[in-house]
Amino acid sequence: MSNSFDLYALSEEHQAIREAVRDVCDAKVAPHAGDVDELAEFPKAAYDALKASDFHAPHIPEAYGGAGADALATVIVIEEVARACASSSLIPAVNKLGSLPLLLSASEQVKQRYLPPVAAGDAMFSYCLSEPEAGSDAASMKTRAVADGSQYVLNGVKRWITNAGVSDYYTVFAVTDPSARSKGISAFVVEKSDEGVSFGAPEKKLGIKGSPTREVYFDNVRIPADRMIGEPGTGFGTAMATLDHTRVTIAAQALGIAQGALDYALGYVKERKQFGKPIAEFQGLQFMLADMGMKIEAARQLTYAAAARSERNEPDLTYFGAAAKCFASDVAMAVTTDAVQLLGGYGYTHDYPVERMMRDAKITQIYEGTNQVQRIVMARQLLKGLG
Repeated sequence: MSNSFDLYALSEEHQAIREAVRDVCDAKVAPHAGDVDELAEFPKAAYDALKASDFHAPHIPEAYGGAGADALATVIVIEEVARACASSSLIPAVNKLGSLPLLLSASEQVKQRYLPPVAAGDAMFSYCLSEPEAGSDAASMKTRAVADGSQYVLNGVKRWITNAGVSDYYTVFAVTDPSARSKGISAFVVEKSDEGVSFGAPEKKLGIKGSPTREVYFDNVRIPADRMIGEPGTGFGTAMATLDHTRVTIAAQALGIAQGALDYALGYVKERKQFGKPIAEFQGLQFMLADMGMKIEAARQLTYAAAARSERNEPDLTYFGAAAKCFASDVAMAVTTDAVQLLGGYGYTHDYPVERMMRDAKITQIYEGTNQVQRIVMARQLLKGLG
């Protein structure tokens, strides 16, 4: 796919991708979104539809059997899926999050072993960084990997792991040198079938209920040394570099949720009548709609600009990734809350999708780095002159 980006217009190819994803989502993802939320079940129908259209892991290069989508195309896919169902959008988003460390740092042998099954839709990838006592302070992780001949023995627990139990592969960060803090962390590929790997019960969450979130336990899991991603001690750097890129995908998810809420609210206010006319004709509501649309478009431009920097791996990606994630998720929370308000009492019920969108939006302000952490990241970049 093309790597060139026009700042003010999508290429015909990117526009075609949006139309294709929207068609798939309107037909096969959106109709199940309410049930996925209500039943808290993994969106299998959405996965099958995305897999059939090659939108389940579009970022994987063609060399490994993938679609080879650039960063902007991947953002558009996630945005459009999230517009229909936030839980389903975590399929392409977390496949990228889990496998990007391999693309950034792994040996060719590891890439050839683990990326083709994901590209084919035969496996999913998850990312295991957070722990019960190491969330924002990831360098304080306690999970250990101890060398033993040609293997490492892994012990510990990871928390808040998206799609845990469903994914076949896990990028796991563990301490290999306790004396070196962040320089003593290494990354490994762990398979669901490895002896000693187990999962906690699914978390009972406010939103994104169709995407299972579980703890992952490692009890004397023996990992061949050749499953290490990169060199020993480089895991934390790989983790942070990964997040620079994937925060852009969370911005895309937030953007899609917000757009879905606005689209639904627009249709509602045109049909709902009070005082003898559609409520869309009342200026107070028009002002709300204008602000919602304005914020969404600002978030979209920032997200696409960040995607372009992700594709080119620009020096200011850290700033733009944090800014896009922070801004778009704040917009998603504001827009979905306003959408509930526009629907009045109906917006507060499960019969209408905007309350689900409001609940789903909240997590985008929290995961892959809270928005408070994003502001710290941005400020540091600005002070270094890299913003």
